[in-house]
Amino acid sequence: MYRHPAFAHPRAATGRAIGFALVWLILVGPDAASWIVGGPFVVAATLASLKLSKPRDRNLSVSSLAVFVPYFLIESLRGGIDVAARVLFPRLRVQPGNQEYRVSLRSPEARLVFIDSISLLPGTLSADLRGDLVTVHALDVRTDVVEGLATLERRVAALFGESLESVSDRTTAEHSPSDGTSVHETPARPEGRP
Repeated sequence: MYRHPAFAHPRAATGRAIGFALVWLILVGPDAASWIVGGPFVVAATLASLKLSKPRDRNLSVSSLAVFVPYFLIESLRGGIDVAARVLFPRLRVQPGNQEYRVSLRSPEARLVFIDSISLLPGTLSADLRGDLVTVHALDVRTDVVEGLATLERRVAALFGESLESVSDRTTAEHSPSDGTSVHETPARPEGRP
């Protein structure tokens, strides 16, 4: 017998309906008359979201989120300070390039949070994900970003209740700077420039 996802997953349906109702409330305000239109749209959006994105069991807990949020905020602040310092003090090292990092996270949600959070680490930006390899753009390829990525991956794994498999070599051996030079070469300066 067919059961609509709203009835098969009442907890997910309720959570999504509350989320869409909050969005409507933020967009329109507390006007009670707006719910004449808003109510059907909240129901339609909830049903469409359940049809398009099937609810899954998630191991995300409030306690793991409470541990991740301070780490996330601190790393965001560190990343912002790092970029600001490189702009304000041009003497700081900058040699942009890419590194590849092998991801062990399995769930799509955990991978998404990991990939999006990479950009908050000081001097890094996630550029691409193909299979288990994420390409990370670094402001300075001479710095080792692997430690920060491994720490972030462990934090995200804990957030989603995953255990990471041991991967001995998490990065490719070769750095590939965006200007085409090797890691040990200094880019040639154009004539007439110091």
